[in-house]
Amino acid sequence: MLKPKVEKILNEQIEKEGYSFFLYLSMASWAESKGMSGIAQWLYAQSEEEKMHMLKFVSYINERGGKAVLPAIKQAPGEWKDVFVMFDEVLKHEQYISESINKIVETAIKENDFATNNWLQWFVTEQVEEESSVQQVIDKLNMLGKASIYLFDKDIMSLRTPAN
Repeated sequence: MLKPKVEKILNEQIEKEGYSFFLYLSMASWAESKGMSGIAQWLYAQSEEEKMHMLKFVSYINERGGKAVLPAIKQAPGEWKDVFVMFDEVLKHEQYISESINKIVETAIKENDFATNNWLQWFVTEQVEEESSVQQVIDKLNMLGKASIYLFDKDIMSLRTPAN
């Protein structure tokens, strides 16, 4: 049986995971509309993963004798300046989710809910992987940005019209 404080904070996480689902779905749609199908596919996969996380919380709460509450989820943004800004937002969001999972672990420990603490360890590990994965994307984007400038720099003189 879930203790009330644990049930409450787990239900709050349902909303956060649902927002993550819609945020990444919105990002995928934006990327796809800009012709970035590979980035869109990566974000669609992330979105599906967040949906599964949300469903895991729903199932766990119900299995433990609680009642999962499905809240209204605020609308995610639909526009980003560029992919660099968007992926910076993805990393910040994953760090926010990691903090949230850690707070749930802290609550479970304070409430002596060792089963929930044990169950949450999968999410703790998952968040380490999520943050690392997004950081790798950002690192590659940054390298690409520098490489693109390098190539442009090499080519810029060929764009000059010769003086007569």
